[in-house]
Amino acid sequence: MTRQPVESATNRVERLLTMVPWLASRQGIEIERAAAGLGITEKQLRADLDLLFMCGYGPMPDELIEASYEGGRVFVSNADAISRPLRLTVDEATSLIVGLRSLAASGAGESSAVERALSKLEGAAGAIPGVDRVLVVEDDTQAGHVLADLRDALAAGRRVHLGYHVPSRDERTERDVDPMRLARVEGHWYLEGWCHRARDLRLFRIDRIEAVDVLDVPADPPEGLAGRDLRTGVYQGGAEDVAVLVRLAPGAHWVAEYYPVTDRTPDGDHLLVTMPSSTEGFMQRLVLRLGGGVEVLEPASLRSSVAAHARSALAAYRT
Repeated sequence: MTRQPVESATNRVERLLTMVPWLASRQGIEIERAAAGLGITEKQLRADLDLLFMCGYGPMPDELIEASYEGGRVFVSNADAISRPLRLTVDEATSLIVGLRSLAASGAGESSAVERALSKLEGAAGAIPGVDRVLVVEDDTQAGHVLADLRDALAAGRRVHLGYHVPSRDERTERDVDPMRLARVEGHWYLEGWCHRARDLRLFRIDRIEAVDVLDVPADPPEGLAGRDLRTGVYQGGAEDVAVLVRLAPGAHWVAEYYPVTDRTPDGDHLLVTMPSSTEGFMQRLVLRLGGGVEVLEPASLRSSVAAHARSALAAYRT
């Protein structure tokens, strides 16, 4: 028996959002005509109408959409919030246009879809004063230049040479990488590629790349190599990682943005952060570097070790 393809939740939500205002403007339409007009089967239409009983703008019974197809005719009520045509404010329209233009300029996303959406929105918002003067300024930072060079390397299928800062060891490394993709995860850009130094797939955070050279060598990652699943985030724990609870002073809150963390909780003007660490030396260097801006709380053995290392450093400084 041939199995029917499973419809994605995204496709069904899109159809429901279209279906509600369409039916609300055609109260009492025969179910056969409604299914034909929506391009679905009567069975699917009935299933969608049954699902609408659980949809609305709130959890209370009077906040849910009411749908009925008794007697072969379809009626939809209590759906004013979703059936009204979308009206954007000036700020909302401008924000969407700026966002889409930024996305188009970054090269992320599916370009044709971005351009179509931008064209429709700009056409509808053409009467808004000043929209035609909205510009996206090119990123002139070091990270912006690195990102542009990496896009060129990807487009040309070239290997790159990176000068990369490894925060866990606080050192610069030199490596050749075959780029596979650029991805934006949790507010940061990453290059994913085959690292010839590590002989493995690696992710490189763009703001930690200190230099990039596009080589006149074709990128040649191993055949069949699949990228990492980044839907749950960048950090993937190792067998030797230990969860370290630290307390960050206000001036050290940047640590939670620069290094991988698995949890963060405000503590007055301080921040409690859980950081995975596989080396004791990393936490020792971090504490000394921040000069009291970070305090190791757990585990107790690491707290004692870091404190002893700090006392030793202070004693050497006094000597």
